[in-house]
Amino acid sequence: VQLQASGGGPVQAGGSLRLSCAASGRTFSNYVMGWFRQIPGKEREFVAALKRAGGYPSYSDPVKGRFTISRDNAKNMAFLQMNSLKPEDTAVYYCAAGYGIITSNLGSNSAYAYWGQGTQVTVSS
Repeated sequence: VQLQASGGGPVQAGGSLRLSCAASGRTFSNYVMGWFRQIPGKEREFVAALKRAGGYPSYSDPVKGRFTISRDNAKNMAFLQMNSLKPEDTAVYYCAAGYGIITSNLGSNSAYAYWGQGTQVTVSS
């Protein structure tokens, strides 16, 4: 699976962005899709994950209630709708895909075998 993330950019606090992740491969629906983010000098942290379209999503506490993960298996796409953005959301955002990830491991970097190149999100106050 090859992943291509896009949709990042500058935005003011309180604004919204929608990140997209385009995936190659015919078995996209079989993969768990996740979003992570990383600030320079810090470890990559979990943001959100979704096992299947219409499934129950998982979110990290800092983004819960503001971000929404979704996927369109027919288009091999995953999305991260980010609302009420805060300066502390500034980071490089990565989409990731993994197969057979159990719920307790959804937030683990090592559970995902495939990663996109990242897209920068910069939130100004």
